Amino acid sequence: MLPTPSMEDYIERIYLLIEDKGYARVSDIAEALAVHPSSVTKMIQKLDKDDYLVYEKYRGFGLTPKGKKLGKRLVYRHELLEDFLKVIGVNQEHIYEDVEGIEHHLSWDAIDRIGDLVQYFEEDPGRAKDLENIQLKNKEDA
Repeated sequence: MLPTPSMEDYIERIYLLIEDKGYARVSDIAEALAVHPSSVTKMIQKLDKDDYLVYEKYRGFGLTPKGKKLGKRLVYRHELLEDFLKVIGVNQEHIYEDVEGIEHHLSWDAIDRIGDLVQYFEEDPGRAKDLENIQLKNKEDA
């Protein structure tokens, strides 16, 4: 079964918490995702059933290899989309919200193509400067 956008948000957050702190607690996830702890527990049970994590009641949980692989990929997707929006000149104050709004709606093929485009601009900073100049000219013409 493919993960839902909600499942992806949980897996991404759990992955980041484990990478950062070495563990993830229900309370940490609830706070990070602004949901009730009972919702976290229900989702953890679902992720356990779908083999993304191993959950032992009252003992905690950890990601399975399948969960770790997906978590790493989801973090990559998020960071790549942030980089992409920076490259194309999106105002920094909008980037996080924009990424949250689009990340679940793009295919992995689209993500790979965006990765190619970001790499294209990073390989030659002059390309990003050219894009910036085009944007400035378009604003002046508007």
